[in-house]
Amino acid sequence: MSFTKNILKLVVASGILFLVVQYLRYWMVNKQYVFTKEDIANLAKQYAGQDHEQAFAKVVVELRKRYPGHILEDEDLQWVFVNAGGWMGSMCLLHASLTEYVLLFGTAVDTGGHSGRYWAEISDTIISGTFRQWKEGTTKSEMYYPGDTIVHAVGEATSVQWSAGTWMVEYGRGFIPSTLGFALADTIFSTQDFVTLFYTVNVYMKGMLLEANTFLTEAGVF
Repeated sequence: MSFTKNILKLVVASGILFLVVQYLRYWMVNKQYVFTKEDIANLAKQYAGQDHEQAFAKVVVELRKRYPGHILEDEDLQWVFVNAGGWMGSMCLLHASLTEYVLLFGTAVDTGGHSGRYWAEISDTIISGTFRQWKEGTTKSEMYYPGDTIVHAVGEATSVQWSAGTWMVEYGRGFIPSTLGFALADTIFSTQDFVTLFYTVNVYMKGMLLEANTFLTEAGVF
């Protein structure tokens, strides 16, 4: 009797999980997004090959003009270390919601490892340096240079390698919380750098709060 109850509970739980996943898929396909990967890539390409710090400053200014209320203010911008998949980089989050993010990303040292496999599409446009990618199921890698955009499809996994001084603008679209397990795993279980963990969660929450405030303002609540 107990075994039958457990089986029924498992079936019900699986059914609920299936319905939740289907709803999330439907919602993400039909919702209206703030950004497009083409817009972010075209903006970043305008400054490819320039000094990355100057290029980033121009990208941030232009994003604020195009998407008012969706980009964090200067006092909330922070470069935060990212340890994931064996590699180490740094990110500066500009926008975050449940389904989108925009950030600046790069590394001052040579680094590489596993890309992660996400329920999100991620595109990177290189400002400076080089990026090498080895796709699953292939025996050759590809090299990318300033001005190139690399698209990491939903469910895809690759080997990634950045040369020292590689900096890029990144846009992600999908179920963004699904990326956090990979992004934070090395920080929690390997480096145990809980200060970085706090910084990461804190800036993501700031992005979410900004987006909620903008939504409520546009809806006439405030």
